[in-house]
Amino acid sequence: MIRRSRKAIIIGGGIAGPATAMFLRSAGFESQIFEARPRAAGIGGGLQIAPNGMHVLDELGLADEMVRIGSVAESMLFTNQSGRFLGSINRDMRERFGQPAVNVARAALSDAILAQVRWAGIEVSFGKRLVRIEDLPDRPIAAHFDDGTMAEGDLLIGADGVHSSVRAHVNPGGPVPFDTGLVGFGGFIPRSVLEKAGVGPHVMMTLGQRGSFGYGYCSSTEDNGAMWWDTQSSGGMDASAFRAMSQEQLKQHIRAFHAGWHDPIPQIIDHARDIIVTDTLDIATLPQWSRGRVVLIGDAAHATTPHAGQGASIALEDALRLSRLLRRGEEFGVTFAKFEAERRPRAERIVAAARRNGGSKGDMSRAGALMRDIAIKLLLPVFARGQDWMYQYNPRVR
Repeated sequence: MIRRSRKAIIIGGGIAGPATAMFLRSAGFESQIFEARPRAAGIGGGLQIAPNGMHVLDELGLADEMVRIGSVAESMLFTNQSGRFLGSINRDMRERFGQPAVNVARAALSDAILAQVRWAGIEVSFGKRLVRIEDLPDRPIAAHFDDGTMAEGDLLIGADGVHSSVRAHVNPGGPVPFDTGLVGFGGFIPRSVLEKAGVGPHVMMTLGQRGSFGYGYCSSTEDNGAMWWDTQSSGGMDASAFRAMSQEQLKQHIRAFHAGWHDPIPQIIDHARDIIVTDTLDIATLPQWSRGRVVLIGDAAHATTPHAGQGASIALEDALRLSRLLRRGEEFGVTFAKFEAERRPRAERIVAAARRNGGSKGDMSRAGALMRDIAIKLLLPVFARGQDWMYQYNPRVR
């Protein structure tokens, strides 16, 4: 008797969803991926894949490609807005954790994983916005989309990010994303802007009295070879109001906000194009990550603010661990309970760390900023050692 392959419906075609599909393939599952957005190249800004995320990508055979198309970050250097050096963290990551930290365009990471998905013959459908899930006894689980189509399978995985539609099915009336009062700006600039300023292969983070500004290389190519990001107090405006501005208006706002900040921040702003505006959202701890044959992973389960640089990496961890647990062939409810029990403590610890880090990026008094700078200079080495647990995750030793 030939056993039928089990089929996973995956909602979300960003990073975690396609990675899950590839891992499930090796576990004997078929997958079908549905993404709400229309297919568009170049979506998103830059990000860093931490060593723990790189270990997962190595399982997919993509770690070396990320190093090739991205840029290894040899450390993170902190300064204040006048350019005074405060300290550094994350040195010698490859030697300490077995993989480096790599800066890369989000779109490049997504495209690399999707290329594997297409090569494997896994179907990906764009422009499919989930509106309803049916999980009835003795019937396949069904996902219904806003264009009137549907898909059926044996289980459904919600990898649809902070604005997850699947989350509402798993936790009816449960927590929803809320605005943290910070707004993010970012994008890409030519490598030469940083090279002319003598910037090395590091992530540079400037902490000001109001907000923060970061930059670093993300590709070996000249055009769009460096990335930048800027976190500000929203001042009562949400991200949609900023997105309604023209690119020149956005530049004027960012220039004014960072007036007097050290070089090369003014030059970066001058060369910025296609500026991306993002809400900085958070979400309260979910009561549960699964319900019936539906399970959440990544930001859908444990959305984290960007202040720990771990969003993509822990989502990749989720993709690998869920697939390995499903490989055991246990009842889905048992598998999902084990997955949540294993992953929730680590994810919530990272979410809490990101919240603490975000506290240094809001508005503060001049005296408060000075005290923060002194504390960073004194305590950063201790803080750095206390962050090692984030990066030590290695799927090959579990």
